[in-house]
Amino acid sequence: MSERPPQTPPAGGGIGSTMTFWDHLDELRAVIIRALVVTAVAAAVAFCLKDELFAVVLAPRSSDFITYRLMGVEPFSIHLMNTGLTEQFMIHLKTACYAGLLVASPYIIYLLFGFVSPALYDNERRYATLLCGSGYLMFMLGTALNYLLIFPLTVKFLGTYQVSPDVANMLTLQSYMDTLIMMSLLMGVVFELPVVSWLLGRMGLVNASMMRSWRKHAIVAILIVSAIITPTTDAFTLFIVAMPIWLLYEVSILIVRSEK
Repeated sequence: MSERPPQTPPAGGGIGSTMTFWDHLDELRAVIIRALVVTAVAAAVAFCLKDELFAVVLAPRSSDFITYRLMGVEPFSIHLMNTGLTEQFMIHLKTACYAGLLVASPYIIYLLFGFVSPALYDNERRYATLLCGSGYLMFMLGTALNYLLIFPLTVKFLGTYQVSPDVANMLTLQSYMDTLIMMSLLMGVVFELPVVSWLLGRMGLVNASMMRSWRKHAIVAILIVSAIITPTTDAFTLFIVAMPIWLLYEVSILIVRSEK
């Protein structure tokens, strides 16, 4: 078994240098402070741009949204209501914080990678760069797919569903925002499947033949996860959610096979 070639990670910061434990702690604290400051600034800007922020966030509640227009959906509009004295302000603040974190996330990843990378060898640094970049890209793709397709279909179905014409829907802003944030996070995490599969393949824990043999079990699991992500009961929405996840599983098989 060949030994690892001796290399000295570059000095001058990060966890790989000859700095003391307290020096590392100070450097980590500086990284955290910079990340918090940038996130706070981005959140403050999003908070000030209230009209623009909620024009984007609330767009899927109306048939003017691009997804509905492309699908030829009949005109509709869902009216949201507020039931708490401080609810609108707190939702505004929370939404601005999420938007600030989303905008600042590339810089935060850059800071954390800059802190850790001096401890890595050249080949490890390349893999870490690929892992961080692809993981971030896949999370953003999952979030975008949810906002443009899955969440609008969910809002359309649940927001207009009635057991009787005599029973009107009165949806709260809190319910709308909680559903949007929850589904966005879940879809972002689910879209990490190819990245996780690649990592497990590199570690020798899974291989393409193993994943092919698990395909039937994976489809059942995908349907269960899809049912959890979207609370609707219609087969069409379930199919819309399950299809991209199944495609991600098939892509993961190809990725793992290419690493063989």
